[in-house]
Amino acid sequence: MPLNDNYEFTGNWLSFLNPYALLVGVAAVALFMMHGAIYLTMKTEGRLFDKVNRLLRRSIIAFVLLFALTTVVSLVYYPHLSDGIRNNVALIGIPTLAVPAIANVPRLISKRKYLPAFVFSALTVGFPLMTVAMELYPVILRDTSGMGNDITVYNGVASNKSLGIMLTFVAIGGPLAVGYTAFVYKTFWGKVRLDEHSY
Repeated sequence: MPLNDNYEFTGNWLSFLNPYALLVGVAAVALFMMHGAIYLTMKTEGRLFDKVNRLLRRSIIAFVLLFALTTVVSLVYYPHLSDGIRNNVALIGIPTLAVPAIANVPRLISKRKYLPAFVFSALTVGFPLMTVAMELYPVILRDTSGMGNDITVYNGVASNKSLGIMLTFVAIGGPLAVGYTAFVYKTFWGKVRLDEHSY
């Protein structure tokens, strides 16, 4: 996006709705539909399970097609997103690992192994994010105005005082969040059963 010398956005909000951004957004929605549907297959049974399973299969097809299209468009029209790998072939491992992670999801679903499918789906979420971060580093937000006003990890860093305050919040809130999450997972573990206590 276009940034001025103060690293402030100078464009129009409609610039966020360019075709590439919309393609990536739709692909991300398909990915999270697939990921969420896998989770729901582990939590449901009966007719609801059958319905979710049908939706899961459709979301897998949609995601794979959109992922392939996004990859091709990225490589052809946005070469800066693959410059890092072209300059350092050792980095190709992360995006390469995304392919078997994606391929394992439908394979495991067909065998009704939903927990491993969920793990590979989570890896499918992680590998593209790692690839983009690896490719853009040290840039966080790229300036498209041609003025070289990129926001990087160096000029976008918070002050030491701010980082110290946030560390305190994380030191206190982190264990609370982990404890609460563990409690919720233990409470709602297993499939949802419809009985007289259901609403």
